[in-house]
Amino acid sequence: MFRRKPTLAVVLLLPLTGVVAAVAQNIQVDQQTYCEYLTEQAKAQGDLLRSPNALAGFTQPDTGLPTQLVAGASLSLSNLKKAGITLEAARKNCALYKATTSVQMTLQYALPVLEKDALAHRLVLIGEATKSLDTLIDQTTKMVAAQNMTRPMLLGLVTDRIKLEYDQADTASKIAALYVPLLPAEPLRLQVAAKQTTDIDEQKALARLARQNDWDVALTVGMHQQINPLALGLEPYGEVSATYNLGSRAIDKHLDRSVDAYGKWKQVEENDVARGMEALQQEVQEQISAQHGRLDALRRETAEIDRNLQLIAGSDSSAALDFRNQLASTRILLDIEFGDAAYRLDRLQWFVSKNF
Repeated sequence: MFRRKPTLAVVLLLPLTGVVAAVAQNIQVDQQTYCEYLTEQAKAQGDLLRSPNALAGFTQPDTGLPTQLVAGASLSLSNLKKAGITLEAARKNCALYKATTSVQMTLQYALPVLEKDALAHRLVLIGEATKSLDTLIDQTTKMVAAQNMTRPMLLGLVTDRIKLEYDQADTASKIAALYVPLLPAEPLRLQVAAKQTTDIDEQKALARLARQNDWDVALTVGMHQQINPLALGLEPYGEVSATYNLGSRAIDKHLDRSVDAYGKWKQVEENDVARGMEALQQEVQEQISAQHGRLDALRRETAEIDRNLQLIAGSDSSAALDFRNQLASTRILLDIEFGDAAYRLDRLQWFVSKNF
């Protein structure tokens, strides 16, 4: 008597839940750590830009005045504005990194996630097929005991049972070998659009930062002391200077065009996510076509088995019983493949409708 072994699906999937959660947490830590790095770098640059520059030195005016010792501090209004923009650019870069890593992870693991899901479903199908085959083996075993069938007639069913056990173990091994993280729930097309938007936002922030080089208003204050001949007392001085780049309008136009050109480039860049989404969509469509072909072939084979079963439906001869067992066993195995193909096709079509 052959007994059904417990399925491995639940046993395998329970440990994977903790692994997937750990992977998702690692990705979040990666993003958070990188953003902390960017923020600290930007804050350091901001402090540098906001801090006045101390100055000290000797000067000998061209007008023939005595040599003087000068000490003071200088502050740039352009640098003050750059400090805030630098932090904003860091935030944009952080958002871009998060969007990029999320969509890249989806592109990389979308098909493995579907494959792992299909394999888990196949384990369920194998478990159901094992029950049906065990029932058929029990019936045949009883008929052998009653000498209505011979033991060689039972051998084919036992062989098919061994095939099911191998299929179950092989499917479980494939599931264990597939690494899949927890993917974002947002559709892929929205992730790609968000990534492209953050691409442009970062470039706009960088262009805005570059525009601050077009102008500056500097305030310098301090004290000067005549040293040759030495004069008594320090005297204060102050200076305000303004600069403006006469080519700033042309520079700004080029910066604006560079932002637009960058966005267009990202849409066609071979290694960017937009092209990656197109490649993934094409691959999924090809898999859908393959599953359609697989289902058509399985339908024809199933129809042929059903036709043969109808032909021997009224016969009780030993040969007819043996042939019926072979057909029934083959039909059980075909049901696994049919259910697997139908499930894969359904999941692939769902994936296309959701993400593209």
